[in-house]
Amino acid sequence: MAFLNDNYLKLKAGYLFPEIGRRVKAFCDTHPEAAKRLIRCGIGDVTEPLPPAVVAAMHQAVDEMASRETFKGYGPEQGYEWLRRAIAENDFRARGLDVADDEIFVSDGSKCDCGNILDILGGKNKIAISDPVYPVYVDTNVMAGHTGDANDAGAYAKLVYLPCKPANGFIPAPPKKHVDVIYLCSPNNPTGAAATREQLEAWVKYALEHKAVILFDAAYEAYITDPAIPHSIYEIPGARECAIEFRSFSKNGGFTGTRCAFIVVPKSLNAYTKTGEAKPLHPLWARRMTTKFNGVSYIVQRGAEALYSPEGKAQVKALIGHYLGNAEVLRKGAKKAGLKVFGGVNAPYIWVRTPKGVTSWQAFDKILADANVVITPGSGFGSKGEGYFRISAFNSRANAEEVARRLQELKW
Repeated sequence: MAFLNDNYLKLKAGYLFPEIGRRVKAFCDTHPEAAKRLIRCGIGDVTEPLPPAVVAAMHQAVDEMASRETFKGYGPEQGYEWLRRAIAENDFRARGLDVADDEIFVSDGSKCDCGNILDILGGKNKIAISDPVYPVYVDTNVMAGHTGDANDAGAYAKLVYLPCKPANGFIPAPPKKHVDVIYLCSPNNPTGAAATREQLEAWVKYALEHKAVILFDAAYEAYITDPAIPHSIYEIPGARECAIEFRSFSKNGGFTGTRCAFIVVPKSLNAYTKTGEAKPLHPLWARRMTTKFNGVSYIVQRGAEALYSPEGKAQVKALIGHYLGNAEVLRKGAKKAGLKVFGGVNAPYIWVRTPKGVTSWQAFDKILADANVVITPGSGFGSKGEGYFRISAFNSRANAEEVARRLQELKW
């Protein structure tokens, strides 16, 4: 008899985005004319083409694969040295941050890394998670057996939920109780809030005092426009002793369909055995990568390297400017519609409060039916997301302007 992983049975009925897809499909099937004018501002998927510098680099890499002399087979699981060096130099050392080339591990996505990191963390950790939050943080801990069952409100036992609300700028403060692992996302998905230096300093201080590990998701750091907002947790003194950072090429370089990201695991970061002995996490993650991963393709890594060329940097800047311009259009449109709006300044997401008495899913259904626009219901990100919805700025400018117009025509 084969036994299954019972932890999967603790998961709620469906992951947020498949449920959105199901509802959208049902609507389109029954309203074929409305389906023709549907605009998707739900899932955070980019819409603009890959930067020309990336395309050129990938074409050259494909040509290399066509010749025996330049063909590449298995590459290093951690990533090619030239890409790890480009990342460490441009994203960290150019900013005065001490990150070594071999502390960079190239992967196929931050979503994967956020779940896979649990392979090297023990099951007895007390885990703190923002609420609302990117659902992957919660669900992967459930799958790994780090939680109990969910209650009627959908909250899982053994997780410490940190409320994010307007009063704290949607960035939680450290809890008064002890936790061992902390998920922080800045700029935040879904709220679009970005943590200040003072807020991150408080978290690093807490982590050092409690010998905790911060899992810092910086997938949207390229969207930070405020010079006072840190782009990396390692801008905070002491963070190399308590934090792992996740980065992605998906939202800055348009790699959502191409798949390339990286994780930073400092050599000075320790966790503890059952007997209290400190052990570095860096060699454990290296062992995990070499055992369970064969690396990102050579062609894709050459494309990622091109993002750091002068041409690539200029093209990334233009892409970010395009999506932030969309965010501004959507922010203004939602405000003119009489809605309370947050985010959309240092992030590509607009976090909108629903009208009084309207739930998140009711707002989703109404905006889909009456405006033919797909948004994301806030309750899908956690209990504190109820009463809000998220609008993604990943779209064409024409679509962003049309969505802003349609929002203002809604009658609640």
